[in-house]
Amino acid sequence: MQPQIEPISAVEATYKGREVEGILDLYFYRPIGFRLAQFFRKMEMTPARVTLLAALFGIIAGHLFYYRDLRTNVVGMVLLVCANALDNADGQLARLTHRESREGRIIDSVADHMVFVSIYVHLTLRYLIAGSSPAICFLALAAGISHALQGAAADYYRSTYLYFVTNRARLGLDSTSTLRSDYRELSWRSKPWNKFLLALYLNFTRQQEMLAPHLKKLRATTSQQFDGEIPNWLRTRYRNLAGPMFKWWGFLMTNSRMFVLFALLFIGQPIYYFWFELIPLNFLFIYLIIRQENMSESLLEVTVKWRDVA
Repeated sequence: MQPQIEPISAVEATYKGREVEGILDLYFYRPIGFRLAQFFRKMEMTPARVTLLAALFGIIAGHLFYYRDLRTNVVGMVLLVCANALDNADGQLARLTHRESREGRIIDSVADHMVFVSIYVHLTLRYLIAGSSPAICFLALAAGISHALQGAAADYYRSTYLYFVTNRARLGLDSTSTLRSDYRELSWRSKPWNKFLLALYLNFTRQQEMLAPHLKKLRATTSQQFDGEIPNWLRTRYRNLAGPMFKWWGFLMTNSRMFVLFALLFIGQPIYYFWFELIPLNFLFIYLIIRQENMSESLLEVTVKWRDVA
Protein backbone atom coordinates (compact mmCIF):
# COMPACT_ATOMS: atom_id res chain seq x y z
CA MET A 1 0.00 0.00 0.00
CA GLN A 2 1.47 3.34 -1.10
CA PRO A 3 1.84 5.97 1.64
CA GLN A 4 -0.38 8.94 1.00
CA ILE A 5 1.33 12.30 0.52
CA GLU A 6 -0.52 15.22 2.02
CA PRO A 7 -1.37 17.85 -0.59
CA ILE A 8 0.35 21.20 -0.30
CA SER A 9 -2.03 23.92 0.84
CA ALA A 10 -2.53 27.07 -1.21
CA VAL A 11 -0.62 29.10 1.38
CA GLU A 12 2.26 26.62 1.61
CA ALA A 13 2.61 26.63 -2.18
CA THR A 14 3.77 30.26 -1.87
CA TYR A 15 6.50 29.49 0.70
CA LYS A 16 10.15 29.47 -0.28
CA GLY A 17 10.29 26.17 1.55
CA ARG A 18 8.66 25.11 4.80
CA GLU A 19 11.90 23.77 6.24
CA VAL A 20 13.64 27.15 6.02
CA GLU A 21 10.76 29.28 7.28
CA GLY A 22 10.82 30.62 10.83
CA ILE A 23 7.99 29.91 13.28
CA LEU A 24 6.80 33.52 13.20
CA ASP A 25 6.84 33.43 9.40
CA LEU A 26 4.87 30.18 9.23
CA TYR A 27 2.13 31.14 11.65
CA PHE A 28 1.96 34.92 11.26
CA TYR A 29 3.66 36.57 8.29
CA ARG A 30 3.05 33.91 5.64
CA PRO A 31 -0.73 33.60 6.24
CA ILE A 32 -1.05 37.40 6.27
CA GLY A 33 1.24 37.69 3.25
CA PHE A 34 -0.87 35.17 1.35
CA ARG A 35 -4.06 37.18 1.90
CA LEU A 36 -2.24 40.34 0.87
CA ALA A 37 -0.89 38.58 -2.22
CA GLN A 38 -4.41 37.52 -3.18
CA PHE A 39 -5.61 41.11 -2.73
CA PHE A 40 -2.73 42.53 -4.78
CA ARG A 41 -3.38 39.98 -7.52
CA LYS A 42 -6.97 41.21 -7.78
CA MET A 43 -5.66 44.77 -7.88
CA GLU A 44 -3.25 43.70 -10.66
CA MET A 45 -0.25 45.01 -8.73
CA THR A 46 3.16 43.66 -9.66
CA PRO A 47 5.47 42.09 -7.05
CA ALA A 48 7.96 44.94 -7.62
CA ARG A 49 5.37 47.54 -6.63
CA VAL A 50 4.56 45.61 -3.47
CA THR A 51 8.30 45.49 -2.71
CA LEU A 52 8.53 49.27 -3.06
CA LEU A 53 5.50 49.70 -0.82
CA ALA A 54 7.16 47.51 1.81
CA ALA A 55 10.34 49.59 1.53
CA LEU A 56 8.34 52.81 1.99
CA PHE A 57 6.73 51.49 5.18
CA GLY A 58 10.10 50.32 6.49
CA ILE A 59 11.95 53.55 5.71
CA ILE A 60 9.26 55.61 7.46
CA ALA A 61 9.45 53.22 10.42
CA GLY A 62 13.19 53.80 10.64
CA HIS A 63 12.62 57.56 10.72
CA LEU A 64 10.14 57.21 13.59
CA PHE A 65 12.81 55.48 15.69
CA TYR A 66 14.73 58.76 15.64
CA TYR A 67 12.35 60.33 18.16
CA ARG A 68 12.70 59.81 21.92
CA ASP A 69 8.99 59.27 22.33
CA LEU A 70 7.69 55.75 22.97
CA ARG A 71 4.33 56.36 21.30
CA THR A 72 6.07 57.50 18.12
CA ASN A 73 8.41 54.52 18.35
CA VAL A 74 5.44 52.15 18.71
CA VAL A 75 3.95 53.56 15.51
CA GLY A 76 7.31 52.83 13.88
CA MET A 77 7.20 49.27 15.21
CA VAL A 78 3.74 48.75 13.73
CA LEU A 79 4.90 50.12 10.40
CA LEU A 80 7.95 47.84 10.46
CA VAL A 81 5.72 44.80 11.08
CA CYS A 82 3.56 45.94 8.15
CA ALA A 83 6.69 46.33 6.03
CA ASN A 84 7.76 42.79 6.90
CA ALA A 85 4.29 41.44 6.03
CA LEU A 86 4.45 43.21 2.67
CA ASP A 87 7.98 41.90 2.17
CA ASN A 88 6.57 38.40 2.57
CA ALA A 89 3.63 39.23 0.30
CA ASP A 90 5.76 40.34 -2.66
CA GLY A 91 7.50 36.98 -2.93
CA GLN A 92 4.25 35.11 -2.36
CA LEU A 93 2.58 37.20 -5.05
CA ALA A 94 5.42 36.40 -7.46
CA ARG A 95 5.04 32.67 -6.80
CA LEU A 96 1.24 32.89 -6.90
CA THR A 97 1.27 34.60 -10.30
CA HIS A 98 4.35 32.73 -11.63
CA ARG A 99 6.25 36.01 -12.02
CA GLU A 100 9.42 35.13 -10.14
CA SER A 101 12.46 36.77 -11.70
CA ARG A 102 16.05 37.65 -10.97
CA GLU A 103 15.23 41.36 -11.22
CA GLY A 104 12.50 40.94 -8.61
CA ARG A 105 14.92 39.23 -6.23
CA ILE A 106 17.44 42.04 -6.70
CA ILE A 107 14.87 44.78 -6.07
CA ASP A 108 13.67 42.90 -2.98
CA SER A 109 17.23 42.68 -1.62
CA VAL A 110 17.90 46.38 -2.29
CA ALA A 111 14.61 47.31 -0.59
CA ASP A 112 15.52 45.26 2.50
CA HIS A 113 18.87 47.03 2.75
CA MET A 114 17.22 50.44 2.38
CA VAL A 115 14.93 49.70 5.32
CA PHE A 116 17.75 48.77 7.65
CA VAL A 117 19.90 51.67 6.45
CA SER A 118 17.03 53.94 7.49
CA ILE A 119 16.88 52.26 10.91
CA TYR A 120 20.64 52.50 11.48
CA VAL A 121 20.92 56.10 10.28
CA HIS A 122 18.01 57.35 12.36
CA LEU A 123 19.12 55.50 15.51
CA THR A 124 22.58 57.06 15.05
CA LEU A 125 21.10 60.54 14.60
CA ARG A 126 18.93 59.97 17.66
CA TYR A 127 22.06 59.69 19.80
CA LEU A 128 24.13 62.32 18.00
CA ILE A 129 21.42 64.94 18.51
CA ALA A 130 21.29 63.98 22.19
CA GLY A 131 25.00 64.74 22.52
CA SER A 132 26.59 61.30 22.14
CA SER A 133 30.18 60.95 20.93
CA PRO A 134 30.70 60.87 17.15
CA ALA A 135 32.23 57.45 17.77
CA ILE A 136 28.69 56.09 17.61
CA CYS A 137 28.91 56.53 13.83
CA PHE A 138 31.72 53.94 13.73
CA LEU A 139 29.74 51.66 16.04
CA ALA A 140 26.70 51.88 13.77
CA LEU A 141 28.81 51.36 10.65
CA ALA A 142 30.47 48.24 12.10
CA ALA A 143 27.07 46.89 13.16
CA GLY A 144 25.66 47.62 9.70
CA ILE A 145 28.50 45.80 7.95
CA SER A 146 28.03 42.84 10.30
CA HIS A 147 24.31 42.87 9.57
CA ALA A 148 24.94 42.85 5.80
CA LEU A 149 27.38 39.93 5.98
CA GLN A 150 25.17 37.92 8.33
CA GLY A 151 22.11 38.46 6.16
CA ALA A 152 23.99 37.57 2.97
CA ALA A 153 25.28 34.32 4.48
CA ALA A 154 21.88 33.34 5.91
CA ASP A 155 20.21 33.96 2.55
CA TYR A 156 22.92 31.99 0.71
CA TYR A 157 22.67 28.95 2.96
CA ARG A 158 18.89 29.00 2.80
CA SER A 159 18.88 29.17 -1.00
CA THR A 160 21.54 26.48 -1.27
CA TYR A 161 19.59 24.23 1.10
CA LEU A 162 16.55 24.54 -1.16
CA TYR A 163 18.77 23.84 -4.16
CA PHE A 164 20.06 20.58 -2.71
CA VAL A 165 16.96 19.35 -0.91
CA THR A 166 14.04 20.53 -3.06
CA ASN A 167 13.34 21.44 -6.66
CA ARG A 168 11.92 24.86 -5.80
CA ALA A 169 15.08 26.97 -5.94
CA ARG A 170 16.99 25.62 -8.92
CA LEU A 171 16.21 28.70 -11.01
CA GLY A 172 16.79 31.15 -8.16
CA LEU A 173 20.38 30.28 -7.32
CA ASP A 174 22.97 32.25 -9.27
CA SER A 175 26.75 32.14 -9.34
CA THR A 176 29.23 34.96 -9.92
CA SER A 177 30.47 33.35 -13.13
CA THR A 178 26.97 33.35 -14.64
CA LEU A 179 26.20 36.84 -13.38
CA ARG A 180 29.50 38.23 -14.64
CA SER A 181 28.76 36.89 -18.10
CA ASP A 182 25.25 38.39 -18.08
CA TYR A 183 26.63 41.68 -16.78
CA ARG A 184 29.09 41.99 -19.66
CA GLU A 185 26.32 41.44 -22.18
CA LEU A 186 24.34 44.43 -20.90
CA SER A 187 25.08 47.95 -22.10
CA TRP A 188 25.06 51.05 -19.90
CA ARG A 189 23.70 52.99 -22.87
CA SER A 190 20.73 50.78 -23.73
CA LYS A 191 19.87 49.21 -20.34
CA PRO A 192 21.46 51.30 -17.55
CA TRP A 193 18.90 50.31 -14.89
CA ASN A 194 19.23 46.58 -15.55
CA LYS A 195 23.02 46.82 -15.57
CA PHE A 196 23.02 48.79 -12.32
CA LEU A 197 20.79 46.20 -10.60
CA LEU A 198 22.92 43.35 -11.89
CA ALA A 199 26.07 45.09 -10.64
CA LEU A 200 24.56 45.24 -7.15
CA TYR A 201 23.49 41.60 -7.33
CA LEU A 202 26.89 40.50 -8.64
CA ASN A 203 28.61 42.17 -5.68
CA PHE A 204 26.10 40.60 -3.26
CA THR A 205 26.63 37.12 -4.73
CA ARG A 206 30.41 37.56 -4.66
CA GLN A 207 30.22 38.33 -0.93
CA GLN A 208 28.14 35.20 -0.35
CA GLU A 209 30.58 32.95 -2.19
CA MET A 210 33.58 34.50 -0.40
CA LEU A 211 31.96 33.65 2.94
CA ALA A 212 31.37 30.02 1.91
CA PRO A 213 34.14 28.81 -0.45
CA HIS A 214 33.63 25.11 0.29
CA LEU A 215 29.90 25.37 -0.26
CA LYS A 216 30.55 27.18 -3.54
CA LYS A 217 32.87 24.36 -4.62
CA LEU A 218 30.33 21.72 -3.56
CA ARG A 219 27.65 23.41 -5.65
CA ALA A 220 29.93 23.65 -8.68
CA THR A 221 31.05 20.02 -8.35
CA THR A 222 27.56 18.59 -7.98
CA SER A 223 26.22 20.76 -10.79
CA GLN A 224 28.91 19.47 -13.13
CA GLN A 225 28.79 15.89 -11.93
CA PHE A 226 25.04 15.39 -11.71
CA ASP A 227 23.96 17.97 -14.29
CA GLY A 228 21.86 19.81 -11.71
CA GLU A 229 19.87 16.70 -10.71
CA ILE A 230 20.84 16.02 -7.11
CA PRO A 231 20.74 12.26 -6.34
CA ASN A 232 18.54 11.08 -3.47
CA TRP A 233 21.44 9.95 -1.29
CA LEU A 234 23.06 13.41 -1.43
CA ARG A 235 19.73 15.17 -0.97
CA THR A 236 19.00 13.12 2.16
CA ARG A 237 22.47 13.58 3.60
CA TYR A 238 22.41 17.32 3.00
CA ARG A 239 19.01 17.63 4.67
CA ASN A 240 20.13 15.65 7.72
CA LEU A 241 23.30 17.67 8.18
CA ALA A 242 22.14 21.18 7.30
CA GLY A 243 18.51 21.08 8.46
CA PRO A 244 19.17 21.28 12.23
CA MET A 245 21.23 24.43 11.77
CA PHE A 246 18.33 26.50 10.46
CA LYS A 247 16.97 27.09 13.95
CA TRP A 248 20.25 28.94 14.59
CA TRP A 249 20.37 30.69 11.23
CA GLY A 250 16.94 32.04 12.12
CA PHE A 251 18.56 34.25 14.77
CA LEU A 252 20.42 36.04 11.98
CA MET A 253 17.25 36.87 10.06
CA THR A 254 14.83 39.77 10.33
CA ASN A 255 12.38 38.51 12.96
CA SER A 256 14.98 38.10 15.72
CA ARG A 257 16.44 41.53 15.02
CA MET A 258 13.00 43.15 15.15
CA PHE A 259 12.19 41.48 18.48
CA VAL A 260 15.40 42.74 20.09
CA LEU A 261 15.07 46.21 18.56
CA PHE A 262 11.49 46.57 19.79
CA ALA A 263 12.42 45.44 23.31
CA LEU A 264 15.27 47.97 23.45
CA LEU A 265 13.04 50.77 22.15
CA PHE A 266 10.52 50.01 24.90
CA ILE A 267 13.19 50.49 27.57
CA GLY A 268 14.63 53.53 25.77
CA GLN A 269 18.06 52.01 25.06
CA PRO A 270 18.19 51.19 21.31
CA ILE A 271 21.94 51.85 21.25
CA TYR A 272 22.43 48.33 22.59
CA TYR A 273 20.99 47.04 19.32
CA PHE A 274 24.33 47.87 17.66
CA TRP A 275 26.18 45.85 20.31
CA PHE A 276 23.70 43.01 19.82
CA GLU A 277 24.72 42.91 16.16
CA LEU A 278 28.42 43.12 16.90
CA ILE A 279 28.86 40.65 19.74
CA PRO A 280 26.31 37.80 20.14
CA LEU A 281 25.19 37.72 16.51
CA ASN A 282 28.76 37.80 15.20
CA PHE A 283 29.82 34.99 17.52
CA LEU A 284 26.87 32.93 16.28
CA PHE A 285 27.66 33.92 12.70
CA ILE A 286 31.28 32.75 12.92
CA TYR A 287 30.23 29.48 14.60
CA LEU A 288 27.66 28.72 11.88
CA ILE A 289 30.04 29.60 9.04
CA ILE A 290 32.68 27.22 10.43
CA ARG A 291 30.13 24.46 10.96
CA GLN A 292 28.59 24.87 7.51
CA GLU A 293 31.97 24.95 5.81
CA ASN A 294 33.08 21.78 7.60
CA MET A 295 29.85 20.12 6.51
CA SER A 296 30.35 21.24 2.91
CA GLU A 297 33.94 20.00 2.89
CA SER A 298 32.90 16.56 4.14
CA LEU A 299 30.10 16.32 1.57
CA LEU A 300 32.50 17.37 -1.16
CA GLU A 301 34.88 14.54 -0.20
CA VAL A 302 32.02 12.02 -0.30
CA THR A 303 30.83 13.34 -3.67
CA VAL A 304 34.30 13.11 -5.20
CA LYS A 305 34.73 9.54 -3.90
CA TRP A 306 31.34 8.60 -5.32
CA ARG A 307 32.42 9.97 -8.71
CA ASP A 308 35.67 8.02 -8.62
CA VAL A 309 33.87 4.77 -7.75
CA ALA A 310 31.18 5.36 -10.40
